[in-house]
Amino acid sequence: MTIDGRIARGDRTRAAVLDRAVARATEDGLDGLSLAQLATDLGVSKSGLFAHWRSKEELQLATVERAAEQFRDHVTRPALKAPRGVRRLWSLHDHRIRFYESSVLPGGCFFAKVQFEFSARPGPIRDRLAELFEVWEEFVEGLAGQAVTAGELVATTDTRQLAYEIESFALTAVMKSRLLLSPEVAYRYARRAARDRLRSLATDPDLLPEA
Repeated sequence: MTIDGRIARGDRTRAAVLDRAVARATEDGLDGLSLAQLATDLGVSKSGLFAHWRSKEELQLATVERAAEQFRDHVTRPALKAPRGVRRLWSLHDHRIRFYESSVLPGGCFFAKVQFEFSARPGPIRDRLAELFEVWEEFVEGLAGQAVTAGELVATTDTRQLAYEIESFALTAVMKSRLLLSPEVAYRYARRAARDRLRSLATDPDLLPEA
């Protein structure tokens, strides 16, 4: 029982540290992470954290995995509850914007931050990010393909192009909400852009919200 309790406490500590690391990385980047700072933030022993991660790179990779898990919990899984087809594609975008609006992550989007940080830096972190981005792109394109197969998007829809556009709407909203527009306006524009694009391709636009 003592050993099990110790393991449970260790798991909770690890989860709390990674959640904090993801949040910090949205502002300071993965290079800005340090076990010392995370220990201070959470009021735990720095030496205890070395039992989980023996190097900064190990911490960074674990943070990437936790960010991916958060994204699945807040965006992907809820979106999959929508009916297959154009409504599910819309739900994915809508839940993504909701996640950004929730302020769970102070910098807006973990992956928007780190993809620029590591895009020109070879190594395991860049490689893992590239894998995740490829999986995400294929997933969105797959949902668009399902909508075409279901007859809810016109047969001539370029699903790869559509996935690219939807991604652009979300990333642009994150950037502009920090620099040029209020978050409310930026995210409203992101929703409108995706909604209008999907309605222009939908065989039954009434499946999608008008505003």
